[in-house]
Formats: sequence, C-alpha cells, structure tokens
Amino acid sequence: MCLGIPMQVIESGPYRARCQGPHGETLVDLALVGPQPVGTWLITFLDAAREVIDEARANAINQALAALGAAESGITDLDAYFADLVEREPQLPDFLRKDSA
Repeated sequence: MCLGIPMQVIESGPYRARCQGPHGETLVDLALVGPQPVGTWLITFLDAAREVIDEARANAINQALAALGAAESGITDLDAYFADLVEREPQLPDFLRKDSA
C-alpha cells in the first residue's frame, strides 16, 4: 500500500521545495506539480509532490494517518480522529454505487 503524506511548503524553488510534514522537514521534488508558493499543501510520496491540496484535506489526511498510528499501538476508540464524519455517514463514490450506470 502506498500512502501520500501531506506536507506544507516552507521554502520554494523552481524544481524543489523545502516542506514541513508530520515527521519534520524534507526536500520535495516539484516536477509533477510545478513551482509552488510558500504555504501550499502538497501530497507527497517518496519525496516527490504528487498533488496540490487545500489545508482542510491535508488536516483530514493527517488525522487519518494519526488514527492508523493509534490503531497500531492498540487504541480502539478512533472516533476523535474522524471528526469530519461525525455529522454524516461516509458515502460511496458514484462509481461504486449500485444505482450508477
């Protein structure tokens, strides 16, 4: 399984950016997303930016990753990690629904 890690640009150049993530700072290759301004959130994998995302999505992904860590350490009550789901039931994407053509 591959996991993209959200990271925020703290210094940017034309080809690489120094980014801050849950495990500290790292240099990230910008070849797939182009130069990005400071403050931009990126999904990264193997020190390369794969997608530009907004802060809300970065926070949701970071919470889900924290829930994985909590589950690995034996915590079973994970509701606090998924506050964005408290007000609604998770929905299947359109292509997985029975009623989709």
